Amino acid sequence: MTELLAYYARRAQEYERIYAKPERQADLAWLRRRLGELLAGRRVLELACGTGWWTEKVAPHAAEILALDASDEVLAVARAKAYPPERVRFTRGDCFAPPDCGRRHDALLAAFWWSHVPRARLEGFLRDAEAAVAPGALMVFLDNRYVEGSSTPIERRDAAGDTYQRRRLDDGSAHEVLKNFPDEAELRQAAGASSREVAVETTQHFWLLRYRAA
Repeated sequence: MTELLAYYARRAQEYERIYAKPERQADLAWLRRRLGELLAGRRVLELACGTGWWTEKVAPHAAEILALDASDEVLAVARAKAYPPERVRFTRGDCFAPPDCGRRHDALLAAFWWSHVPRARLEGFLRDAEAAVAPGALMVFLDNRYVEGSSTPIERRDAAGDTYQRRRLDDGSAHEVLKNFPDEAELRQAAGASSREVAVETTQHFWLLRYRAA
């Protein structure tokens, strides 16, 4: 994942352009409303917060947010945003090894991170994420669906089934980026048979998975 971290560090100042695509505005508005409903009044542990775009949208609704990312560059962008006083804290950390927060959070959010997790590491990532929050916490994940003409084309698929895109930044550099696009059956299976209240909601461009950890 070192290459991915380096890529997002270099992309930090241009990352949020992805949210300006005209064809995605209605879907993004729906996602903002839905997250506000799901996370209202909750103590949220946010993994892979990136530039804080979703942190900023959720903060007016949540009771508190502890937002984590491994990149100092994107965290600098996130910290510069405006949030309700005393409601949001940022910390540098590894999403594959969430910090010990005393299991005080009753919700977990990971926006646009699932697609970057190798299939071989997904189960371990989810179980570690569940172990970082309170028992029965609400787990919320959202990410892209592949839409021809809007999504960056898939360049290759490896032996493990992971798919990759070729992305170019403003500085002219090109990067191969892991980007998986699970279907609903895969999402439900990943949540695990012991999870409760499993639901998958989709729009044209995005999916949202929510469940209560066992």
